[in-house]
Amino acid sequence: MKKYILLSILVGLFQFSFSQNLYKATSGEISFFSETPLENIEAINKKVKALINTKNGELAFIVTNVGFHFEKPLMEEHFNENYIESDKYKVSMFKGKIVEKIDYSVDGTYQVTVKGKLNLHGVEKEREIKGVITIKDGKINVTSEFVLKLSDHKIRIPKVVTKKIAEEVKIKVNLNFELKN
Repeated sequence: MKKYILLSILVGLFQFSFSQNLYKATSGEISFFSETPLENIEAINKKVKALINTKNGELAFIVTNVGFHFEKPLMEEHFNENYIESDKYKVSMFKGKIVEKIDYSVDGTYQVTVKGKLNLHGVEKEREIKGVITIKDGKINVTSEFVLKLSDHKIRIPKVVTKKIAEEVKIKVNLNFELKN
């Protein structure tokens, strides 16, 4: 049921007119990595819902915050309870538009910039994110790596753990899209 509600929200983010221009993510993941001298923290969320409208360049994704999984269960618990506050902020979302014009009918690899808003921890922030779009045989792959400052989204790090949690985390996005039926 959650899956359908999230997809409905995502579709509602789009203003599209023709379904032959709407691609849905069939697989992919969003991960983050925090590196400090004392401890590295990594989490992966493979339950990403995303859409891309090839007519107007709109791109959106949504993830449930409890969908991030860690190597250590205690890290996951602290992430959900103390930092991202998953009970209060259930999802994180991005909605933006690809700046460059892409001919999605031509196979190739394209360097792009996406301008939009990232809503994380209840704080919406304008972002300009670099990425790569690869088109092959009618399928689209979107990848990106960028750095996110936790303070930009009012995620606080208690002083007692400042040496274990970085103030900036590296975000990786890898999404595979196919034409939505």
